[in-house]
Amino acid sequence: MNREKIISGLNDLLAKNYDAERGYNNAAQKSDNPVLKSFYRSKASNRYSYGHQIKDILTYMDADIDKGTSFTGDLHNAWINFRNIFSINTEEAILDEVERGEEASLHEYDEFLKNRDLPERVRQVITYQRNNIARALNKVDMFEEQMS
Repeated sequence: MNREKIISGLNDLLAKNYDAERGYNNAAQKSDNPVLKSFYRSKASNRYSYGHQIKDILTYMDADIDKGTSFTGDLHNAWINFRNIFSINTEEAILDEVERGEEASLHEYDEFLKNRDLPERVRQVITYQRNNIARALNKVDMFEEQMS
């Protein structure tokens, strides 16, 4: 088992969840649609919980927890782009940015789960989170279809 690689990957996922939580909270603040606003708040809460689940794993592994809120040098971290897109402030633009953020998150989770050396407990928690992110992405797609 490559312990350092697993710890680094968990800290990266932790940062991704911090970014997603912040992005969803920003989306909720900018949205005028009560259904979308509720969805965004719910997903922000989920991401907050995911972050704590990952912190619990890192604590159990007796690993250092990075306090950063985004990946350094990660060109695919679409959550950071929320600051730019909100100048447009349309529901469609917000949903597009949420979609990009979730696609980037899903990719990061999928890459992490490729590690064959993950302890089963870690794999279960991260797979659960990954599957919920995929469901959120499907829901975003549904909202986009309803708006077009």
